[in-house]
Amino acid sequence: MAEAPQAPETAQPPLPTGPAVPAPGLVDEREPVLRRIATGTPMVSLLSVVLAIVIGGILMAVTNPRVATSAGYFFARPSDTITEIFRPYAALVQGSIFNWQGADVAAQLYPLAETLTVSTPLIFAGLGVALAFRAGLFNIGAQGQLIFGALFGAYVGFSWHLPFGLHLLVVVLAGILGGALWGGIVGLLKARTGAHEVIVTIMFNYVASFLLLFLLTTPAFQRKGSTNPISPFLDQTALFPELLGPQFRLHAGFILAILVTWGVWWILSRSTVGFEFRAIGANPNAARTAGVNVGRATVVVMALAGALAGLSGIAQVSGTEKYLSAGVAASIGFDAITVALLGRSTPWGTFFAGLLFGAFRAGGVSMQAVTQTPIDIVLVIQSLIVLFIAAPPLVRAMFGLNPRRPKRKATPAATSGAAS
Repeated sequence: MAEAPQAPETAQPPLPTGPAVPAPGLVDEREPVLRRIATGTPMVSLLSVVLAIVIGGILMAVTNPRVATSAGYFFARPSDTITEIFRPYAALVQGSIFNWQGADVAAQLYPLAETLTVSTPLIFAGLGVALAFRAGLFNIGAQGQLIFGALFGAYVGFSWHLPFGLHLLVVVLAGILGGALWGGIVGLLKARTGAHEVIVTIMFNYVASFLLLFLLTTPAFQRKGSTNPISPFLDQTALFPELLGPQFRLHAGFILAILVTWGVWWILSRSTVGFEFRAIGANPNAARTAGVNVGRATVVVMALAGALAGLSGIAQVSGTEKYLSAGVAASIGFDAITVALLGRSTPWGTFFAGLLFGAFRAGGVSMQAVTQTPIDIVLVIQSLIVLFIAAPPLVRAMFGLNPRRPKRKATPAATSGAAS
């Protein structure tokens, strides 16, 4: 008995597969939080600065007794209140960019030169943090790497006596070596043992700080005839040349910062090593599958980040301070984290963010001297910038920039698949 022929099965169109891609302008919630913060949009960074300045101005106005006094007769003469509100920021600009009350051109341009001087170590350290960010690593150790760079460079600067030109070059290389060594150890521990770089770098900051304090009490580092924990002055051949003369502190380290910024940009954008760094930062598992040696790249990127932070220490001892002290790092290593975040972990963004923070630090002194505004308000503004950068949805909501999900056009394959 013959079997009845079966009806042929209807061919089903293949269903769309693959990872879902977020619509343009929307945030991929699967992306790590730290990476989203470090690579935010330029608009969010700009609006974060604006919000921080506005809120800082409100705080200064509320706590300033002269504003309260002028507000009592606001309707009679409102210009007094407005002047008192903007007076601290005017003093900030006067102390960081241009002093319109200066007696001569040198006095008028001194604030700008001071801003560039203060910005130089911030730029170096910020680049070190930003480079690690691009590779998916959160480098909190710029402070310790800066200290090690300053240790190595200062020792070569005051204990070795070499000809002009060669001495400065050796000092710079020693600072790079010191920072790279301290950062490379973190990368090695991360690659070999899986130790988290945040915890390791924080602990290494303490080790570097207390090691510096100890060494400054030893005969090898302590200045002869002094009981203070400071080193001898570096030789003149180990110092960066002055760019604008002895009346300014601006030195050739700022030119080096520009060149290094361009070099970091070239590494990340034009080199194979930079492509590996970015691939690891985007997806380390995919990079490993593609043949990238993730462990080796982790060590290299942390060593490079440490080398950049080490240059920050050289900018301090060979440019600004000219000797090694316990406060050589100040808060530069920690401010560099904010600089890198504000610069969206891009080399040139970090460069201009360093200039902004240098202006804050240079102008804060003038603001306090002229208007009796506490210099701590600068720290408040910096903290607010970090807060807003870390909360992009809050910034977008405050300015009405919440992205809307665009309507997707139905593709023929999806239409046929839905119909079937």
